[in-house]
Amino acid sequence: MSDARSTDSLEALRIRLARFAAERDWEQFHSPKNLSMALIAECAELVEHFQWITEAESRSLAPERLQEVRLELADILIFLVRCADRLGVDLIAAANDKIAINDARYPADRVRGSARRAAEYE
Repeated sequence: MSDARSTDSLEALRIRLARFAAERDWEQFHSPKNLSMALIAECAELVEHFQWITEAESRSLAPERLQEVRLELADILIFLVRCADRLGVDLIAAANDKIAINDARYPADRVRGSARRAAEYE
């Protein structure tokens, strides 16, 4: 699995990242605390690309900026997958659970076209 294109599932990516960290003896640094801190730092780097531009500009980034954003998104995914792995969290199952919770909190027939918080619909 040395080819990046062979990691076509979240589980394959998790395994590849765990192997990558183990080969470098980085497991010792990959605590949930450190990984979550790295994750938020990468999120901040992503946000910097959108700071001070308009909504329209954010939807049509120049190719070089889009490539930078693409790599920031990759960093975020990598740290998210590593953190979940270290905690034993199945991200797909967690996301499906959260979607079910949100489906109950935000019924489509009540919230369509509105972006208020759940408590504001009650």
